[in-house]
Amino acid sequence: MQKKLILASLLLAGGLALPAASQAARVGVDINIGPPAPIVEAPPPPPQVGYVWAPGFHRWDGGRYVWVPGHYIAPRRGYHWVPDHYDQRGPHYHYVPGHWVR
Repeated sequence: MQKKLILASLLLAGGLALPAASQAARVGVDINIGPPAPIVEAPPPPPQVGYVWAPGFHRWDGGRYVWVPGHYIAPRRGYHWVPDHYDQRGPHYHYVPGHWVR
């Protein structure tokens, strides 16, 4: 009986932690300093026909921007790639990860 109570308590505690963890993944950061101009990269040949070049971008690293080089990604039929970028929101800059759009 005690084992069942302990197991039930653990399952309940784990279930309560899931919503908090999923919310934490959605937290964004607004930065007061705009990113530097992008570095011009000459993409190498793609690893396979149809691969899409995801250009490099400046990633905020807590106190400064750090360049993340571009790379190829596998295509998704019927979608196009929107590169990583920053949206200006008033005096702040909000990072938007690269993503596929139909």
